[in-house]
Amino acid sequence: MKILAIDTATEACSAALLIDGEITHEFQLAPREHTQLILPMVDRLLSSAQLKIKNLDALSFARGPGAFTGVRIAAGIIQGLSYVDDIPVVPVSTLAAIAAGVYASSGHKNILSAIDARMGEVYWGVYKADDGLIELVGNEIVSTVELLPEIESSEWTGAGTGWSEYKEQLMKKYSVKAENILDEYLPSAKDIVRLAANDFKLGKAISAHQAQPVYLRDNVAKKKAALIK
Repeated sequence: MKILAIDTATEACSAALLIDGEITHEFQLAPREHTQLILPMVDRLLSSAQLKIKNLDALSFARGPGAFTGVRIAAGIIQGLSYVDDIPVVPVSTLAAIAAGVYASSGHKNILSAIDARMGEVYWGVYKADDGLIELVGNEIVSTVELLPEIESSEWTGAGTGWSEYKEQLMKKYSVKAENILDEYLPSAKDIVRLAANDFKLGKAISAHQAQPVYLRDNVAKKKAALIK
């Protein structure tokens, strides 16, 4: 199986290539430089593996939630690459990617993923991991901390930039221990490509025109425009 994944949904920019279980990847913190960095990353990974897009089984991207412009960049690039050779696409949630990365690096199975959504809100997802599979509990949402839903009592790990911005409030609401908070954790294409491989095996690939961003906050553009005035 050969899958290429990219992510530009947050401050991080990354690309990963999975070939028969082995992953190579590039990752860089580069706010506002995603458009300059992501395609060269893709080219280097493919060149190193002596592959072309047409040789891939699938393409994947971080479909959001995340930065409005960043999510659109990844979706647009993957759609363009997919159209040329009719390569199937596997969109992956950025919140799920955070949970997958935490599980892979620490073994923690109960993860509260939160990305700072600005304007006093977080993008939020509750995940449980088991045997490499990441299961969403409930729905991904965008909300203020105060209005986030109650969840069952457990030993949770908090991960993502939402925990950096609203650490005290989230710790109190969900009784998360300080040592179980990874507040600088960002999604990465290496985690996205792992999730994409599982979804591809399950027949969840879609066509290029179906590969759309997920913003959660549909009126994000209007809110940003209001702030600029």
